[in-house]
Amino acid sequence: MPLDPALEPLLALLPSSGEDLSLVTPEMMRANYELMADPNGPAVASTENLNIPGPRGEISVRIYRPEETNDLSPVIMFFHGGGWVIGNLETHDALVRSMANETGAVVVAVDYRLAPEHPYPAAADDCYAATCWVADHADTLRVDAQRLAVAGDSAGGNLATVVALMARDKDGPAIAFQSLIYPAVDMDSDRWPSMIANAEGPLLTREAMHWFYEHYVGQQKFVDDPYAAPLRADSLAGLPPAHVTVAQYDPLCDEGLAYAEALSGAGTACEVECFDGLIHGFMSFVALVPTAAAAQQKIFAALKAGLA
Repeated sequence: MPLDPALEPLLALLPSSGEDLSLVTPEMMRANYELMADPNGPAVASTENLNIPGPRGEISVRIYRPEETNDLSPVIMFFHGGGWVIGNLETHDALVRSMANETGAVVVAVDYRLAPEHPYPAAADDCYAATCWVADHADTLRVDAQRLAVAGDSAGGNLATVVALMARDKDGPAIAFQSLIYPAVDMDSDRWPSMIANAEGPLLTREAMHWFYEHYVGQQKFVDDPYAAPLRADSLAGLPPAHVTVAQYDPLCDEGLAYAEALSGAGTACEVECFDGLIHGFMSFVALVPTAAAAQQKIFAALKAGLA
């Protein structure tokens, strides 16, 4: 299927993918990414910013409640994308508001430490610590620790499934479901045909993935540690059910498909959907691209069902 034509005028407004990234600093990349943020997310019943204990100081989180209720609500730990280098609570605020409203769950968005100032494993450690804190304080937060999911897009999808691995390995919280949205699950850009076929994007390029890998783990290939590249785990058995989303024109498409296949092969219930005509980061364009909006609704429906 060709690229969704509704994306073309939007992509024309974005910076050229031909920029020499060796000249681009994390600060520059962060500023550009923040300009793409949607400031007009839907209303939720309430939001609350908290600082919670982390492995190397406090972690900022934002708690979104779709409704005020005395009942215990399901809870989703959300980890934003951005290559472990860019992104924050604001860049994903609109997405998280929609997620809370559409799933009926309380969503806890985590502002984990970013590379290169805080390289691997800082982001993974923060996300796991935040998940443990929410599970330990479930009663105070009025959430149901037995209906706790992890979710994230791109690098956040990596962190979501890494948190599930950590919880399994460390006898941590019982995670009920994982929603992995075009996740980065390997760090070998020579291995996957989609990384070659979509090397020039749109939006995400192979060179950009090299840039992110280098800032996060210090080299382009870092395939030995499953908490960095979960596809390389010795075993994916015992993980929570998963919904894996990939996009046709995404460099990460094939590794996401391979991860879904590996989860299924390890006995984990896993549903995978590849959205034709769409690109990496399509959740940022739901307001203007109907097929992206429809894909987002499917993702949220799967997440809601996984927490039922």
